[in-house]
Amino acid sequence: MKTNGIITYCLLLAVLLLATTPVVAQQPLYVVNGQPRENIDSIPPEVIEQVESLPADEETIALYGEKASNGVLLITLTYDQPARFPHGESFNDYVAAHVEWGDDEPAARVILRYRITEEGRTLITQELESTDNRLKRRVVKTAEESPLWHPATKEGRPVTYEGVLHVQLPKGKYLRPPVELVYR
Repeated sequence: MKTNGIITYCLLLAVLLLATTPVVAQQPLYVVNGQPRENIDSIPPEVIEQVESLPADEETIALYGEKASNGVLLITLTYDQPARFPHGESFNDYVAAHVEWGDDEPAARVILRYRITEEGRTLITQELESTDNRLKRRVVKTAEESPLWHPATKEGRPVTYEGVLHVQLPKGKYLRPPVELVYR
């Protein structure tokens, strides 16, 4: 976030609140990197660089049309073009398909935050959830040895990109919720 971090953080919270309100509420027009959007549900908060709110006044409506009658949220992302994985499948599917985890193994899930460097390399930056350390080690190894990405770009130059990797194996096998003991 920029030096005006508190303001950006508050605007980010307002954007997320507006994005999750029921459809019956009056929604502002979202303009992401200069392109109008119906919603911003799929944008991870960590890739939002700046948020600017424009009032629903005559000038804003003249500039953006009637869809701006509830105001406009101008959202700038940390990139112009997101990073692209070079295979036809999603990164989650690629990693899941290349991790050795037999059907006789217990169901397990790993959720990791990753960064794509300017060179297109995958780096694991944070463990968000892991139900089995064996699966976690295999997922990390597979992710870090995956093919190079086409990096994200900002103004034509490569920039870092962050994402979240979800892998649950074996596919189709139910993962039981953790047991919780309650003492009374």
